[in-house]
Amino acid sequence: MYTGIVQGVGQIIDILDQDKLRTYKVKFPHKLTSNLEIGASIANDGCCLTVTGFEDDWVTFDLMEETLALTTLGDKKINDYVNIERSAKYGDEIGGHVMSGHVSCTATIVDIQKTATNCEMTLELPEQFMKYVLYKGFIGIDGASLTIGDIKQNRFEIHLIPETLAITTLNTKKVGDKVNIEIDSQTRAIVDTVERVLASKKLN
Repeated sequence: MYTGIVQGVGQIIDILDQDKLRTYKVKFPHKLTSNLEIGASIANDGCCLTVTGFEDDWVTFDLMEETLALTTLGDKKINDYVNIERSAKYGDEIGGHVMSGHVSCTATIVDIQKTATNCEMTLELPEQFMKYVLYKGFIGIDGASLTIGDIKQNRFEIHLIPETLAITTLNTKKVGDKVNIEIDSQTRAIVDTVERVLASKKLN
């Protein structure tokens, strides 16, 4: 379980591609290396990955074929950066919203408007996921818990404060870049339940 509050940024320092498997090594901020264990779950750009090895300030992860196909991690190169969040512990403050680290899809950035104090980003989402995107609802973008702004057709806006830009990779994104999306699980459950109820009433 995660909170969507990015704790730091890691740099990919090595990649090994094999048949239907990618192993990559990420250099971690020192503050995030304490009490690491093999098998621990850590979110990389919002995708829950399992620690397969670690030493000093680096950690390795294995990425299976489905992860590579569904997320942006298959496109990463050496020296690219990823948002990092260690898994939440019971009793931790939930500053964002509860997230699973299971990426739903990717979205494409279609517009970025920056001022001295604000960054407004417009993203285009596959149409089948738009029913879960609600004004003022939650969404996970590359592991960051964010509030949804205006919605138009299959596009929605988010507003990024300077603190979010300073501690995540979102400040480096450009128009045309893709980001990992995690749909809020409660929103998905409610929408899917309502759809099932309405569908059953039509059949009766």
